Amino acid sequence: MASKVVGARRAAVLGKPIGHSLSPVLHRAAYDELGLTEWSYDRFELDEAALPGFFEKLGPEWAGLSLTMPLKRAVIPLLDEISETAASVDAVNTVVFTEDGRRLGDNTDIPGMVAALREHGIEQVDSAAILGAGATASSALAALARICTGEVVAYVRSEARAAEMRQWGERLDVVVRTADWTDAAQALHAPLVIATTPAGTTDALAAAVPERPATLFDVLYDPWPTELAARWSMFGGAVVSGLDLLIHQAVLQVEQMTGRSPVPLEAMRHAGEQALAAH
Repeated sequence: MASKVVGARRAAVLGKPIGHSLSPVLHRAAYDELGLTEWSYDRFELDEAALPGFFEKLGPEWAGLSLTMPLKRAVIPLLDEISETAASVDAVNTVVFTEDGRRLGDNTDIPGMVAALREHGIEQVDSAAILGAGATASSALAALARICTGEVVAYVRSEARAAEMRQWGERLDVVVRTADWTDAAQALHAPLVIATTPAGTTDALAAAVPERPATLFDVLYDPWPTELAARWSMFGGAVVSGLDLLIHQAVLQVEQMTGRSPVPLEAMRHAGEQALAAH
């Protein structure tokens, strides 16, 4: 799924809102390290209605796109083909334009989650808990399909969300049990806890962190650390951050868009950390 690396090439991240995105920082850091001096990476704020018009105007200099909310599903009808990974969760976060003009969609969030966990020594778990039930939770389930050998308990706020998570479990071949959010403190005893909720949602759970926590994967990165992540670290538990996820999924995007490997992960991490510190 790589595009040929010749001449000035363009890439960008699309979404709404988009001003907060760290993707330009990460991708540009990779280009600098790889010597791709003629490559550029921008951001464009677009909603679903504006997406088809944006695609119509793209010229042959375009190598690829990163997509964030609310475009990950809306882009699918505009593509020629999507990967099995993207199809498994009906979400595309990466588009690559081939030399013959085809538009190929993929999802690097899922392997990015697996890679971020692996970097922290998590190769396999026998059970896990997910906090939340949105789009990120379905990607988390898809990642767990690759590394979790047993049950996943999803803590959600409504029966409608619970039904969605059970349906995702059936689709992804993961054993999913749902529990009410009022019992979310129980999740913190799992070997792996993946928090997929918006900022502030898990703050009240910080006081319930057990004395010997295992691993927390909190998909947020700004503000960081979250109260839950800070308490988890204080008690000696392993913490994987949203920045870890963002970097690993971006590494895979750079590989696909530029055709270059290996991609300078540490340079991208340094750039991301600097940008967050400055913010």
